[in-house]
Amino acid sequence: MLKKKITYTDYNDNERTEEFLFNLSKAEVLEMEMGVNGGMTNMIQKLVAEQDMERISKTFKEIIMKAYGEKSLDGKYFVKSPELSTRFTQTEAYSVLFLELLDPDKAAAFINAILPQDALAQAQAAKDELNTPNLVPVE
Repeated sequence: MLKKKITYTDYNDNERTEEFLFNLSKAEVLEMEMGVNGGMTNMIQKLVAEQDMERISKTFKEIIMKAYGEKSLDGKYFVKSPELSTRFTQTEAYSVLFLELLDPDKAAAFINAILPQDALAQAQAAKDELNTPNLVPVE
């Protein structure tokens, strides 16, 4: 989970510094990796190599919205919803974050920080297992 402090100016012209939370669960990472032909990681690398800014911006917005949430007081839940994500994107904090992620190094650091430590390896192993033909002879 990433706790990110963002300083921004709100719509009342007040400067604010707030902490926002971002996280992707192992299940969410697996869904994203398996939901894109060739995997999400490869797709992002391809978009960056091709400098496809339109798709890069849409992909990063999707990732930010999927990762944004609020932790329950007891720490048992990381609550996410389309309403919470939309509310976040309507703040200037989102604008500050989005512009920051245009820097490839900062984007990579953000992605790495919101992923569970072993999520990509597990996602790749699961994809490999699904793509491995059954080696046991059927009689």
